Amino acid sequence: MMSSSFDTKVVHQKLNQKQVQNSKNTPIYQSTAFTFEDLDHLESYYEGDVPYLYSRERNPNTDELSQTIAALEEAEAGVATSSGMSAILAGILAVASPGDHIVAADDVYGGTHKLLNAELDTFGIEVTMVSFRDLENVQQAIKENTMLLYTESVSNPFLRVENVEGLVQLAKDHGLATMVDNTFATPYLLQPVLKGVDLVVHSATKYIGGHSDVTSGVLVGKENLIQKATQKVVTLGANLSPFEAWLTQRGAKTLGLRMKQQSGNAKALASALEENDLVQQVYYPKFVSERGNGAIVTIELGQQVNVETFFKSLGWVKIAPTLAGVETTVSYPIRTSHRALSDAQREQIGINSRVIRLSIGIEETNDIIQQFEEALKQSSE
Repeated sequence: MMSSSFDTKVVHQKLNQKQVQNSKNTPIYQSTAFTFEDLDHLESYYEGDVPYLYSRERNPNTDELSQTIAALEEAEAGVATSSGMSAILAGILAVASPGDHIVAADDVYGGTHKLLNAELDTFGIEVTMVSFRDLENVQQAIKENTMLLYTESVSNPFLRVENVEGLVQLAKDHGLATMVDNTFATPYLLQPVLKGVDLVVHSATKYIGGHSDVTSGVLVGKENLIQKATQKVVTLGANLSPFEAWLTQRGAKTLGLRMKQQSGNAKALASALEENDLVQQVYYPKFVSERGNGAIVTIELGQQVNVETFFKSLGWVKIAPTLAGVETTVSYPIRTSHRALSDAQREQIGINSRVIRLSIGIEETNDIIQQFEEALKQSSE
């Protein structure tokens, strides 16, 4: 009997296929298509007796990844996609059609912000973005044609922890679906499905893959919605390749170990920076989970710190436009993740030229703290 513990479950998830039963690890099915013995065998695919025909539609490696994340999230089903953004789009299109309306949190990731505001209109879907800090704002934004409430479990970059239970109840009161981006928390810390969320999305490029060497996404949730989302993925060509799926699956096996170390490092760094007079504000969440509060720390530098010098003084900490690798990195939201937003939109969220997002890695805790303290010191002299 499979253990219900996270770390055991993630290591031992494996596709249940006869052709791989003797392999310790699932092979990479780097094939565009699967062959058939005769026309009857071909027809058996369409009758549901044979699982694979064409890799854009389905592949053993993408199946294994989607099944793994669905199991970790305690979801009914899942689908792997080419990126986190394509997973978000597939989830939205599984719920909303032309003429429908979505209410979304205004403090979501910049790429999501752009998708919601600049692209969904071409699908005939209307979006209203409001602050989810007060669910009364969400309540007031709901219209007769509203179909979906969209947010992040932990927001990017200011790490606001969403009131998922309250949001789900609001959605139920109005007969709406809910969708939550759980990238920052990962299923190691949070499982929104267990709180009643209909769809949960991951940029698996981040913590699930974990090593900054693959771009992928996963959408999990209710089976009927995942079936619709899967058809969107197939039709739009947003499928994940077998090799990327295999890489992501390999990375997922150490998700628990990495998140434990990275979250502990982030907590220690946040505490140290809160005591540093050169940092005006530290953003680090509390009460995300009994297992920890995540591996991202966002800071606002004090006025006495030269921002350009700070970035030049980081030593072995690299500047990167992404996050969640095993290495500690920093990102500059105003010029990367939230660059496409207008000045007014960034101001509303709170992003300014002194806000920096820190993605904390698995290095020695004191080394991380000392490196940031040294960078702060050098940039204030």
